[in-house]
Amino acid sequence: MTKYIGAIDQGTTSTRFIVFDHSGNIVAVDQKEHQQIYPKPGWVEHDALEIWQRTQEVITGALAKGGLSSEDIAAIGVTNQRETTLVWDKNTGQPIYNAIVWQDTRTDTIISKFAKLGGQDRFRKKTGLPLATYFSGPKIKWILDNVKGAKEKAKKGDLLFGNMDTWIIWKLTGKHITDVTNASRTLLMNLKTLDWDAEILKVMGIPRVMLPEIKSSSEVYGYVGSGAPLRGVPVAGDLGDQHAALFGQTCFKAGEAKNTYGTGCFMLMNTGEKPVQSKAGLLTTLGYKIGDKKPVYALEGSIAISGALVQWLRDNLGMIEKSADVEELAKTVEDNGGIYFVPAFSGLYAPYWKSDARGVIVGMTRYVNKGHVARSALEATAYQTREVLDAMEKDSGVKLRTLKVDGGMVFNELLMQFQSDILNVPVVRPKVAETTALGAAYAAGLAVGFWKDTDELKKNWGKDKEWKPNMNTKARTSLYASWKKAVTRTFDWVE
Repeated sequence: MTKYIGAIDQGTTSTRFIVFDHSGNIVAVDQKEHQQIYPKPGWVEHDALEIWQRTQEVITGALAKGGLSSEDIAAIGVTNQRETTLVWDKNTGQPIYNAIVWQDTRTDTIISKFAKLGGQDRFRKKTGLPLATYFSGPKIKWILDNVKGAKEKAKKGDLLFGNMDTWIIWKLTGKHITDVTNASRTLLMNLKTLDWDAEILKVMGIPRVMLPEIKSSSEVYGYVGSGAPLRGVPVAGDLGDQHAALFGQTCFKAGEAKNTYGTGCFMLMNTGEKPVQSKAGLLTTLGYKIGDKKPVYALEGSIAISGALVQWLRDNLGMIEKSADVEELAKTVEDNGGIYFVPAFSGLYAPYWKSDARGVIVGMTRYVNKGHVARSALEATAYQTREVLDAMEKDSGVKLRTLKVDGGMVFNELLMQFQSDILNVPVVRPKVAETTALGAAYAAGLAVGFWKDTDELKKNWGKDKEWKPNMNTKARTSLYASWKKAVTRTFDWVE
């Protein structure tokens, strides 16, 4: 039996290749960042060719670090930053425009136009999503409308669309596919049919011929070709990053939830085999679909800026040298000094969905120093998570007893303790915190028989650390009320 499973984790700021053994432990990893391109305020782009180059480099790097070859890898899973939108020429393989990143807000006028004819929830019944700049469909329309000759080429079938999973899999195998989780983030897929919705495609002016075939999250899609590392290895798993983390955290039962702390912050709750339409500002999305089994749905609360706020303190303000330094800076003060930092840099996502909001720091006095700013930046992630959890409990009727957490920020002890305090529930970090890549590896491994079933995966999960709440009710209530007041100050900033 081949020893290992590989996972490509194509994220917002970097790409990684991680190799896992049968127990779900990391054997080898390599990671490289890619450039963030900001052409205008609110615009965020990536160079898709650079991302493909980084993907090849990290595969080669991880194999070298582990002393591994293609014979050691049973299959590859892919997980990716969702909603980031790319259109390329299928004949030349060249993108016709940079990838438009999920945080980008340039489609706000397109969103406003569509909303006038049916409101923000115009397509929610079919897609589970509100009209928002977040999703891929309006980004495709923007590219077709703004790149010369794109509409004509798209109609002829010369252009292909994909989120970053589709782009990576196409480059690896030549197959133009996506999975149900990524497709459910486009605003173009019908949640019940699991197919592209003809009515929405017509409204948005997007030719169906440019869209990938929708597959399950776990099946053999194709084999790596001669132009890439790991030639001949099957590519057999595909999940959007947050769905992969849900799967990697083994949240296989309805009511189980996880929160991932990355560039953004994303909480998903498994709701079983039927989609639950949110009435509290959450997204109804696909959780995962394994082979020919029934799809599993989820409720999601999406927060645009969490780890990205720490990067902003580092890169834009120069307050810290590296992201990990934020915790020590925040520890230099006992509290937030009365300030609240609402990072609505790309508008507000769940549960508000206000693209016209912009970031604010409120409560400033001469007393405030950079330690307070650092602490308020960390606390912002915990408060936003509380808002999402409140909405999730309201929609699902399920009271969370513990919150499973993963992602880069879960090693920040100050944040995790404050998160437990403000939620008033225990917060649990698993032994393998890289659950996004692990979920993609699990999906690929199930497809090729590396793992037998989800019960086997469940046995791999283990607790690394738990934080329990120790804040009194009065303090918790007061802090959260001030946060809610601060959020209202972000509303309606963009005319």
